[in-house]
Amino acid sequence: MNTTILGLDQNKSENLVISLNSLLSNFQVYYQNLRGLHWNIKGKSFFELHVKFEEFYTDSQIKIDMIAERILTLEGTPLHTFAEYSELSKVAVGKNISNDIEGVKLVVNSLSELLKIERIILNESDDANDEGTNSMMSDFIAEQEKTIWMLNSWLN
Repeated sequence: MNTTILGLDQNKSENLVISLNSLLSNFQVYYQNLRGLHWNIKGKSFFELHVKFEEFYTDSQIKIDMIAERILTLEGTPLHTFAEYSELSKVAVGKNISNDIEGVKLVVNSLSELLKIERIILNESDDANDEGTNSMMSDFIAEQEKTIWMLNSWLN
């Protein structure tokens, strides 16, 4: 078995890089959606959601960097063009959303898509004995599940 400098199986590590690049692409679309929501939100929830969307996009910007650096740690190359992000993303693009309910639903649906990818990566990283990626995915999943619960509470 060929191993990486980290002692991980080379093939499994390469597959993780592909999955992490998919997650990176989806996070980039999610991030841009959050910027648009932050800029365009209107109505009685403006002050509350304007701040909340900024909190979310700031957090996602940190996660984007973490994902890209994990890809580099696994000896891969992070994707970095909008064309690649658009091609790989399953997160819906939210264009010109200014309604509070529509905006929050977009965030919930986006996080649900991210969770699907993160759970796949969690299984792959567990199989590869890649504790670094595994730990990162566990942290992302726990935080995003709580955010979905809170946003669904706001919607109801």
